[in-house]
Amino acid sequence: MSDVERRVLVVEDEPTIAESVAARLRAEGFVVELAADGPAAVDAARRTPPDAVVLDVMLPGFDGLEVCRRLQAERPTPILMLTARDDENDMLVGLAVGADDYLTKPFSMRELAARVHALVRRATKTAVVAEPDLLTVGDLQINRTERRVLRSGVEAQLTPTEFDLLLHLAERPRAVLPRERLLAEVWGWADASGTRTVDSHIKGLRRKLGADLIRTVHGVGYALEAPR
Repeated sequence: MSDVERRVLVVEDEPTIAESVAARLRAEGFVVELAADGPAAVDAARRTPPDAVVLDVMLPGFDGLEVCRRLQAERPTPILMLTARDDENDMLVGLAVGADDYLTKPFSMRELAARVHALVRRATKTAVVAEPDLLTVGDLQINRTERRVLRSGVEAQLTPTEFDLLLHLAERPRAVLPRERLLAEVWGWADASGTRTVDSHIKGLRRKLGADLIRTVHGVGYALEAPR
């Protein structure tokens, strides 16, 4: 299935921004539905499950973080969060509750469209690629088919992007992968403008799987240590 057949739910309470985002995504070939508050967003996603969600953090009813929690609890969905502040704590909270990516307002429509395309491509690839079931690196087990991760027998609840990033590192244990390469191969981005996105997801993986799992090589990137 191509991007032109994909459905995006845009959740934004500012009409001008909502219509501008919708217009750009429709021009890119997506089918777009709009919701202006938290309850309407959850209802829309339940009624017609979207292939991706563009989700503002600040919403009436209940905020975007709660929307994200509810959507991910029911069905894994690629989510791009829009935040009004370039605050790392806000970004980390969004990623922790299941967002895959974020953009800080103001943003360019070109950048937003590129991020949505990348989310959809990754989700499509995940759905169709058949890999050997289990990858084991020391005490870390990754089930590709079920998208489950265990460390020392304890399961970790990862977001879709965290899973893809961990798998990418685990397939090359001890190899140092530059941030720019991770952005290109995991996120599908052609430029290096989102290296903080990589850093934020690494922090999420360390919080859930242990600080000793991923090594930082300053000025270069990250490597998965082979845990024993």
